[in-house]
Amino acid sequence: MSATARIGVIGGGASAVCLLDALAHQHDLPAGNLAIFDGGRHLWRGRPYQPDLDAMRVNAIPRDMSVRAGDDRHLAEWLAARRLVVGAESSFLDPVSGAPFIPRALYGNYLEQSARVALVTLAARGWSVELHRRMVHRAVPTRHGLVLRTADGEEHEVDYAVLATGAGRPADPYGLAGCTGFVRDPYPAAERLAAIRRDDDLAVIGSGLTAVDVTLALAARGHTGRIRLHSRQAVLPAVRQRPARFTPRHVTAARFRAMAASGGSLALADLIVMIGAELAAAGENLDAVRTEIDAARREEPTHRLRRQLGAVNAPGGPLRILQQIMPDVGPDVWPLLPERDKDRLLATHHRAFMSLCCPMPPASAVALLGLLESGQLELIGGLERIERIEWTEGADGADGAEPGDGGFVASSAHGRHRAAVVVNAVNGRLGGATDLTAPMLTSLVDAGLAEPHPRGGFRLERATSRLTVDGRPSRRLFALGDLAMGSVFFTFGIQSLVDRAVDIVTSIQSDILDSGSAVHSARRAFRPAACDVLQPI
Repeated sequence: MSATARIGVIGGGASAVCLLDALAHQHDLPAGNLAIFDGGRHLWRGRPYQPDLDAMRVNAIPRDMSVRAGDDRHLAEWLAARRLVVGAESSFLDPVSGAPFIPRALYGNYLEQSARVALVTLAARGWSVELHRRMVHRAVPTRHGLVLRTADGEEHEVDYAVLATGAGRPADPYGLAGCTGFVRDPYPAAERLAAIRRDDDLAVIGSGLTAVDVTLALAARGHTGRIRLHSRQAVLPAVRQRPARFTPRHVTAARFRAMAASGGSLALADLIVMIGAELAAAGENLDAVRTEIDAARREEPTHRLRRQLGAVNAPGGPLRILQQIMPDVGPDVWPLLPERDKDRLLATHHRAFMSLCCPMPPASAVALLGLLESGQLELIGGLERIERIEWTEGADGADGAEPGDGGFVASSAHGRHRAAVVVNAVNGRLGGATDLTAPMLTSLVDAGLAEPHPRGGFRLERATSRLTVDGRPSRRLFALGDLAMGSVFFTFGIQSLVDRAVDIVTSIQSDILDSGSAVHSARRAFRPAACDVLQPI
């Protein structure tokens, strides 16, 4: 293979931005050809970061949302530069914790600018860059690489392809697609929720971060009707505690990477011991974590929300430590766990786990608590089904429905509740591939280039993010983001995407240069270019 790489990036969302930034700052990789394919409406923003209402905030602080490997000030400095250029604006400080949580749409602006700067940097270093506003329809192996074929018949030969297609549309678990009054995807909320009458009673499917976004968006629009969050377990995201700088000693990504490099594994019981040692070193108790996990299932949701809000600025507490270390080490520790332990965790504690890993900003929790206490918002568990109903004379009404009324009925162990509109807030990661990417992903499986993982996405090699078939890694195919969810699980979170992007770039570099060095050793070669300046527009 020549020293000039031909790289195809399939997808143009947040994960692709992380990859472009990593590629732009790997100075030991010779310049090559880069082709990016995406047919979406808003390039670089992905599904959750489109232009939208300011009420919907990113749930992590800027230092955890930087797309620049090794530079957790990158986003904060962009925000500061933007304020100087566009004038005074809110600092988006949370009134409870004092930490900044910026709007999702503003983070989308940052992603756009980061992508543009990365592309300009690559071009200045001699890379040939092509941006195709269409999706790859089929991938075909050749003797020397892959041919990426678009739906209109264009063909592009590459040496390496990175699948960064992101999540598809949310799943439709109750078969409501096509029904009048059903909003399958709430993003962007400013557009998708605009037709809802302010006095409509709503059913929202789900109780996670997307459901929080929907509720806050409705409240920002002055909604007066009832809002019911229907889900099976009725668990809200935890409340993010006031951030604190904490340097772990026992539960570290480096430790788990070393285990993986030596072919080791880690039983869940041993991981719990390590977490206990970490908490003990910080003066905390593992029993408090067990209590918090149990509370997600047993504690009354409003009481849990109020209790966690009251602890946001407490001097101690294990939650703030877990909320810092879990996104950092999760992608590295998950592949080390035996399959039986993974199954046990997902079967028993998945919802509590996601609640603690993906907390909401305190200000969002305050808004939710006010709506819950006023009675406008209700959280209902035990969801069994939601049906589209046209009420007629003599029909068995629900929740005050009158004959002749239309709408939906949500049935659960707590009764039947009518809604004029149903908003789907199911996790998009569970919806499978998008309509644009499904043919391409199917072609990979049919060609024997990819192997579906039973937990979703494709099987891949953790250290390099290369796709695997029968345990053998591909030289040419990588997955970044939600297509890796079965193997990595912790695909959510910018920190994880940045680390995986570095793995991919250094793997490509190693293959091109045939250096024989360990993939992760090239991490030390990452350094910002001296002329790299984000333009805040």
